[in-house]
Amino acid sequence: MVVVLVFGLVGPAAVVAVYRFVPPPMTFLMVERMFQGRGFDRRWVPLQRISPRLVGAVIAAEDSGFCQHHGFEFAAMQKAMVANERGGKIRGGSTISQQTAKNVFLWPHRDYVRKGLEAWFTVLIEAIWGKPRIMEVYLNSIEWGPGVYGAEAAAQRNFHVSAANLTPAQAARLAAIVPKPLEWKAARPGPYIQRRSGRIVARAGTVRRQGLAECVW
Repeated sequence: MVVVLVFGLVGPAAVVAVYRFVPPPMTFLMVERMFQGRGFDRRWVPLQRISPRLVGAVIAAEDSGFCQHHGFEFAAMQKAMVANERGGKIRGGSTISQQTAKNVFLWPHRDYVRKGLEAWFTVLIEAIWGKPRIMEVYLNSIEWGPGVYGAEAAAQRNFHVSAANLTPAQAARLAAIVPKPLEWKAARPGPYIQRRSGRIVARAGTVRRQGLAECVW
């Protein structure tokens, strides 16, 4: 029982505490992609060197309640469950905090064990990291193309600019491809991504006007 307590509760908390100050290393997904021959390009930069436009765009696209919730959006999760039970396209209800917990600490394939651990790590990063660090780690860790991870690598690869200098349109395009980064292209968007990024630009304006990203700064 003591061993389970240490490894199941204390161990994860200790790792999360370390990553509050140290950039997380390669994730399970990054290693898997490397074995698939997709390469590796990740350029960690502090949050202050990432454009607020990208922060607003990902909040608009992925989690408009990021600054209000404590890691979970139960209404969105319930809607996703109902939609998935009806069949058809599978929807997700994960917040940016949940996505960060999954991307940094866990393996990419879905199962009940991973979902349970995801919830626990989400609680931990909300309590230990806080919103600015969660956003910083998220934007430096998510996949943005074959072998491309983090905002700086994505901005350089797609638009030949730093993450600090992204335009609203460029930020929206990057946010638009987050759900399917291996299929959708930010630099050469098809009609769907063009429409989707246009909607994200509009929503990002709402995020800015309503102060929905204030917790990050």
